[in-house]
Amino acid sequence: MSSVSMLEEAVTFSPNMPVEVNKLLQAAVVASRSDKAQAEQLFIQAYMLDKHCLQTYFALYKFYFYQAKLDEAEQYVLEGLQEASRLGGFPADYQQLAGNAAKWNMYEDEISLFYLYTLKALAFIKLRQKRNADAGTILHILHTLDPEDRSGFSVIVQLAEAVEEEV
Repeated sequence: MSSVSMLEEAVTFSPNMPVEVNKLLQAAVVASRSDKAQAEQLFIQAYMLDKHCLQTYFALYKFYFYQAKLDEAEQYVLEGLQEASRLGGFPADYQQLAGNAAKWNMYEDEISLFYLYTLKALAFIKLRQKRNADAGTILHILHTLDPEDRSGFSVIVQLAEAVEEEV
């Protein structure tokens, strides 16, 4: 088995992403197991190669989240939401988007679903930052934008409720 095909099996991203970006992300995932600095460089290199590729935002915010670098994770979540809204043609501001929820089909395509999933990540980051009110606002908005809970935000709701019970 060649090293390229072994790298391609590390994690499955979108089948529609550029090959070179995928190679960098795959190498970063492998590097993240043993060399965080190298992994970070590869993730950022993939991001710089194609800032329109939503999977680069996903990879970066997950990487930083697992490193407990919540501010950095939040930065890429917010940038990912902005790029997804640009690509999807809907408002970037999730409060504005929720105010006109009937106008948008958030289950329409991969871009919209990315937005929902990334908004869920933002709620989780806010919760981890002990910004419970902000997390609650985002979760309420997710309930409006994602009534079928396709993003799985209800798991974060349960975590938020558990945190509130502890307080």
